[in-house]
Amino acid sequence: MLTQIQSLTDLKLFDKLFDQMIGYAPKLVGAILLYFIGSFLINRLVKIFGKVMIRKNYDKSLHTFLSSLIKVSLTILLFLSIAGMIGIDITSFAALLAGAGLAIGAALNGSLGNLAGGVMMLVFKPFKVGDLIEAQGAIGTVTEQGIFATTILTSDNKTTIIPNGPLSTGVITNYTTHGNLRVDLSMGIALNQDIDKARKVATEAMLSHPKVLKNPAPEVSVLKVADGMCLLAIRPYTTQVDYWDVNFGVQELVKKAFDVNAIEGPTPTRIIIQK
Repeated sequence: MLTQIQSLTDLKLFDKLFDQMIGYAPKLVGAILLYFIGSFLINRLVKIFGKVMIRKNYDKSLHTFLSSLIKVSLTILLFLSIAGMIGIDITSFAALLAGAGLAIGAALNGSLGNLAGGVMMLVFKPFKVGDLIEAQGAIGTVTEQGIFATTILTSDNKTTIIPNGPLSTGVITNYTTHGNLRVDLSMGIALNQDIDKARKVATEAMLSHPKVLKNPAPEVSVLKVADGMCLLAIRPYTTQVDYWDVNFGVQELVKKAFDVNAIEGPTPTRIIIQK
């Protein structure tokens, strides 16, 4: 009698378990199908996005970063959808992810700002590798443009790393955008000197430099007359590669030409106030 009762109990448990499996099977099959279909669509979307980035000629580092970010984000959403489909409560899990995201965001506040700035500059392209720029108090040639920081090489052969956050929100002067560069120099002469003669001598001195361009022609103009001198703006044109050679070389050539042609510089003055 007891054996029969035990058999009936086991049979009921088996029937109940079987019914649960039958009821759960469609959800499991749906979850598996959703995983394979979702994975295929995610990979397809990432490939299409990559082709668009390549066609738009965006930076490779930006392409890699955004593709990875999109794939990871969509994959997380896919697994959350699968978990919800098979009956797992994802509310607490989603809250946990949100909390973790806020904690990470607070801990990496500066880094996230640099990341956002790097993405913006890679998208809008205010400069590219090889450009001569002035930003954040530094002037140099861009040697590397990353997601978090930009590296430039200054004229004194120093490597300067600028975080992308302040770089993206500050003023950036790109000397390479329009091709040839104008080198802005100034040199003072005494008030009693002939301006036309000084202009001719300075122009000939600039043109004697092998890296100064003939077209556009170098310029010499009066910048201001004050403080006991006539300040001349001396402006040769050159290429980006030769910018610093012309910057220093022309100053030396013009100074020597002024000395040879007896063009005097301003006399230093000092005002003494007696009390």
